[in-house]
Amino acid sequence: MLTRKDEELIALLKLNARESVASLARRLGLSRTTVQDRLKRLEEQRVIEGYSVKLSDETNRGGISAYVSLEVEPRRAVEVTSALTSIAQIEALYTVSGKYDILALVTARSTDAIDRLLDEIGQIGGVTRTDSAIVLSTKLDRR
Repeated sequence: MLTRKDEELIALLKLNARESVASLARRLGLSRTTVQDRLKRLEEQRVIEGYSVKLSDETNRGGISAYVSLEVEPRRAVEVTSALTSIAQIEALYTVSGKYDILALVTARSTDAIDRLLDEIGQIGGVTRTDSAIVLSTKLDRR
């Protein structure tokens, strides 16, 4: 179970995962050692699974992102998910409720590359239908 301080720590890390432990400790009103211990515990419990790099819009310029909704044969969902995880341009996969079964966030350098990627996804055994939406701009991303 997460404590209020754990949740505050996680919120600060979401804003800046590179913030120093000393700075986090000051902001949380805790000792450096306490924050280090909390981080270690949260990592061991797999509450925190890792830290990542978020690229600037300038760096990503020229790339295209899209959300791809997939309808999947029910008995082949595990197989389809496994095939999707091997495609490097897929940044995230979600199982969802509703008309579609899986939602994928994909990125590529051009519309041609997105088109080829959609063809590749559509050819995976067990995928019965796809629908895609190109991301035009990002208004908020707290990941």
